[in-house]
Amino acid sequence: MDIETVSTVSSYDELDSRGRELWAKKTVFLQEREEKTAEELFDRAGIYAEFGKIVCISVGFVVQKQGENHVRLKSFASHDERELLVDFANLLQSHFNGPDHLLGAHNGKEFDFPYIARRMVILGVELPGLLDIAGKKPWEIKHLDTMELWKFGDYKAYTSLDLLTYVLNIPTPKDDIDGSQVANVYYKENDLDRIIQYCEKDVVATIQLVMRYKMEPLIPEEYIVST
Repeated sequence: MDIETVSTVSSYDELDSRGRELWAKKTVFLQEREEKTAEELFDRAGIYAEFGKIVCISVGFVVQKQGENHVRLKSFASHDERELLVDFANLLQSHFNGPDHLLGAHNGKEFDFPYIARRMVILGVELPGLLDIAGKKPWEIKHLDTMELWKFGDYKAYTSLDLLTYVLNIPTPKDDIDGSQVANVYYKENDLDRIIQYCEKDVVATIQLVMRYKMEPLIPEEYIVST
């Protein structure tokens, strides 16, 4: 799975006075390090669950058909964040709540999974079992992170999905836009469909990455269907 996020408002000026004050406190170290103002840093607000929102969640399922791996993609995208979170939670609770189910993403443990959980709490959406990790032991948390797998025990390394697709000869998901452009596509172009396509490409790339880890053939493009 993968998520796309933007700031809750389109510009720093749209924050109320309390919001601007708290954003300044949140980014104080970035301001000092990069010698920028809180307003100049607002283009990064989307990466923080307290100042951002989710506009798309895309998921991919690998299914077997006549002995071949096929991928089914489904996206939850809306200007109503609560609506898409409820729909996503219902999917997990209805179809992916068994003991063998895992939730997978690239850098998911550091970003996607906690971000979704925080936004659900903020918007009053009940956490599905796969995201409700309170009180669970590490081995009871059913999260798979393809970046963590690539670390092979190295704690200091961050490797982007884009770089891994390059070194492992997987078609790049960054052939249209990248994460830094999502807010512009959302607020200025109002093109949610383009964001969905980008998000689904990241999901496919993550699935193909797992195929490479397992030393299995990549799934052909004609076997990948968006529903």
